[in-house]
Amino acid sequence: MKSIPVIVVQLVHIQGPLKGEIQESSESTISIGRHPTCHMRFPKDLSIISRKHAQIVREGNRFKVIDQSTNGTFVNGKRVKEAYLKDGDVLVFSEGGPKVSFLTKMIERQHEIQDVPLPPPKEPEISMVEKPLMAHAQPEQVLGEGVSIQKVRVPLIIQYGPTLRSFKELPVTIGKDPNCDFTLNHPAILDRHGQFFFNQDQYWVKDLTGQKLISINGQPVHFQAPLKPDDRLALSPQGPTFRFLGEGRLAEFEEPVPEEPMNASHKTEEVSTQGEHRDRNAKRRKSIFKKLLQR
Repeated sequence: MKSIPVIVVQLVHIQGPLKGEIQESSESTISIGRHPTCHMRFPKDLSIISRKHAQIVREGNRFKVIDQSTNGTFVNGKRVKEAYLKDGDVLVFSEGGPKVSFLTKMIERQHEIQDVPLPPPKEPEISMVEKPLMAHAQPEQVLGEGVSIQKVRVPLIIQYGPTLRSFKELPVTIGKDPNCDFTLNHPAILDRHGQFFFNQDQYWVKDLTGQKLISINGQPVHFQAPLKPDDRLALSPQGPTFRFLGEGRLAEFEEPVPEEPMNASHKTEEVSTQGEHRDRNAKRRKSIFKKLLQR
């Protein structure tokens, strides 16, 4: 018994007030704007966005963006009234406004596949390997030694700066080498730096550097470790850093820069400057009073 495939639209926020978020919808019409009823709703004080700015409408297995705004909608840098979208297209709502990447994923009979009673025989193998070691090794090392890497058809989406890459199969190798699945041009990244894979219903990251450069929430990955939603994944102490949003979605994460506290000398200078202004104003008032009295 075949089911109609469900196509989920993924909108990855690259720039704007929702930067780093990934919004998903399987609605046939996705409304975008500041109006409270919009599926993708921007803050009400973001005046460059119209209350009902645009729509993404499904037509069969295709999607079309329809502009309804004053300031315009742009697809890959070109202003449009209507345009069909493809995976990886970049949409900008108003010139210099919020920027999102458009992606789709198809969900087809997943529940029926999960109900097939084939996976259970694998569980005893994992438990036989892991349980005797748990009391004698660190958790990261046990997980790394006990989990195998196999090809699995699951999605992985990586947002890095203006770049958005979507993979349909894991493992995915990252590094500076052009032969890697995802090439990162960053001074701290080695030729073969890391690898993402899927096992035990979880996404994992493996450190290929041999130097424990990759860390999760500030803790070095000794070999390989699972990723949990909202984990902060740093590929090196110098970056880049990503936030794992769950379901195979990684968005670049910029650490907030703390403001430097004003030191004592600055405060003293500020206080003395304010005092000088007060003295000058007082003298000015006195001279004005003298002139009035002399008259």
